[in-house]
Amino acid sequence: MKDIKKLSPKDFPFLLKEIPDAPEVLYVKGIIPHTTKYVAIVGARKHSAYGKKMCEKIIHELAGENICIVSGLAIGIDTIAHETALSVGLPTLAVIGSGLHKEVLYPKSNYNLSERIIEHNGGCISEYTPDTEAAQWHFPARNRIMAGISHVICVIECEQMSGTRITARLATEYNREVGAVPHDALSILGVGCNDLIAQGAHLIREGNDIKKLLGIDATDTPTSHLENITLTPHEKIIYDICKTSVSKNELIEKSKLPVHIVQVALTTLTIKGCIEEIGNGIRVKRKITTS
Repeated sequence: MKDIKKLSPKDFPFLLKEIPDAPEVLYVKGIIPHTTKYVAIVGARKHSAYGKKMCEKIIHELAGENICIVSGLAIGIDTIAHETALSVGLPTLAVIGSGLHKEVLYPKSNYNLSERIIEHNGGCISEYTPDTEAAQWHFPARNRIMAGISHVICVIECEQMSGTRITARLATEYNREVGAVPHDALSILGVGCNDLIAQGAHLIREGNDIKKLLGIDATDTPTSHLENITLTPHEKIIYDICKTSVSKNELIEKSKLPVHIVQVALTTLTIKGCIEEIGNGIRVKRKITTS
């Protein structure tokens, strides 16, 4: 229980404080990443291959930005969103519909994922006491936190009537930007997205569409490749480790290099624009080709 912190509303992220039905308390395991923008990625539990592909594509195209990916740790698109964020070095935040204690965390199959999120400068949050078991009515309530904390909500795919639609409706009520991925008109999993677009949701086909909603210049993306960047052997080791956000202590441990060599490599990589420090984490700022 010592690793679970209790936050009062004064310590909530700014946007979450704004909503009329903000939670009275939040329990946090790990941290709530201190990023500039929060993007909620939501979708169906029984996702399609297309939904998976689009979720991965969009998050890959957001890599390198000062963005936290928010989702609900559920099986399906939520899991893919968290996993992809981790793979590209973006911090991610899981909003849970149960308590955060290991014995009750839902779904149990994603407990290891929740721990990896925490290890990589992310966190899990819940308004329920740590030993509260999941209940069906917790999830619509959980969705309001995902919508309230985020600047943009991106719906990957959903049926006509679903919890994902609840999240999108709440986001609209909270004056958040809502986007949806277009689908084949005959796709059951695309009906909800196509309806949202018809009702005025933003069309999301790629990461740049989300960047525009966030006010990020999509033509000046830090994920663009730089040709013929020369790295020393030590810089290459540090750069490769930073493809997933790590703390300085983790970096030293994983690199197995002396502290002073790590420090020099960090300084030169920062000067070259290859890495950046966000909060307590160090991560790749731009994807590069090395020589």
